Amino acid sequence: MATVPLHAAFRRDFVTLLILVDDEDTMDVVAQKVARHVINRRLPARNARMRVRYNHQVLSPDQTVAQAGILPLTFVEVFYDAGEPSRAGMDCGS
Repeated sequence: MATVPLHAAFRRDFVTLLILVDDEDTMDVVAQKVARHVINRRLPARNARMRVRYNHQVLSPDQTVAQAGILPLTFVEVFYDAGEPSRAGMDCGS
């Protein structure tokens, strides 16, 4: 088990985070670790599954950080799976 620091954002939040995850954490766990800092603080909870996007791909919920090849200090986006297009890192005028 190794700790992997990640830059993360939850879609529709304006804050980027530095989150510590374990290389054996699944994407479900990664999503929960990111959401812990956002949901019911700046964004409301929703009745939908959270997903993780890394390197322009939505990862399988049971895939681990190590299996996905996520490197330390790279960016992941967490979002509710509701078919919304990604706007992470883009301003509204783009």
